[in-house]
Amino acid sequence: MVEQHKQEPEIPSMTRIQVLGAMGVTAIILLIVAKVSLHFGNFSLFSWNLNQREFLLGVGLGFVITALSGLTYRLWTGYQKSADYYLQVVLKPLALPDLIWLGLLPGLSEELLFRGVMLPALGSDYTAVIVSSLCFGILHFSGSQQWPYVIWATIVGMIFASSALVTGNLLVPIVAHIITNWISSYFWKMSQLAAIKK
Repeated sequence: MVEQHKQEPEIPSMTRIQVLGAMGVTAIILLIVAKVSLHFGNFSLFSWNLNQREFLLGVGLGFVITALSGLTYRLWTGYQKSADYYLQVVLKPLALPDLIWLGLLPGLSEELLFRGVMLPALGSDYTAVIVSSLCFGILHFSGSQQWPYVIWATIVGMIFASSALVTGNLLVPIVAHIITNWISSYFWKMSQLAAIKK
């Protein structure tokens, strides 16, 4: 009997510790790059002011991005396959409490680097928004079939960067990023658990 080859790329298998470790190491690397850039660069970190209005704006933006992501997932098959592949690699090994780290670590480290450091380093204008968002999108590249996910991450990066530029507060994209990761990962994880129970 001849074994049939799958059309879909094989999903790499990682353990919970490997995923959490990779998230932690990535967060540390991004924080170091941000610190080194600030030390040697001739610019200041994008400001980060804790206030209720902009915290709530970040929460609202997180819900809007999550809703747009869900709509895109339903309407764009390429993004659906790409997102499922990416989320299968990252989320499948994790337990529900681990999703807290999935929101916090990337939300803080990625926003610090891409919006906190890159935006002012590139001039705090819309060219900086585009360039930093392209870099953010490429960070999410994990294989040749993953371009739809990279495109979506770039668009989301532009939303995060624009929110920082318009409000002048890094808190907005940080909170939006954390909320987006929490809600999206929770619903994806719950849908997978529901499918297993059927």
